[in-house]
Amino acid sequence: MKLLRTWVIRGIKNKKMARTYIDKKGYREFADSGKSVSRWVAEKKVGGQLSRGSVVHHKNRDTLDNRPSNLWVFRSQSKHAKTHKRDGF
Repeated sequence: MKLLRTWVIRGIKNKKMARTYIDKKGYREFADSGKSVSRWVAEKKVGGQLSRGSVVHHKNRDTLDNRPSNLWVFRSQSKHAKTHKRDGF
């Protein structure tokens, strides 16, 4: 059973009230679409849809911290992995 809650997205113009849940991997997702909240926030930050292979990275490693300032977008998993390797993760 998914635990749903209402969540206000902060740091984005036109704040949206949405029902969300935390998936098995620890990421927040929208209950109605199953879309990752971090991808949605990243798309608002860059001003358009992310490409299919792009990866959203949480700078502070907190998967529930979806503030725009905490998100980086990588074009591929390999570029994302290089960041983790460099940081020792």
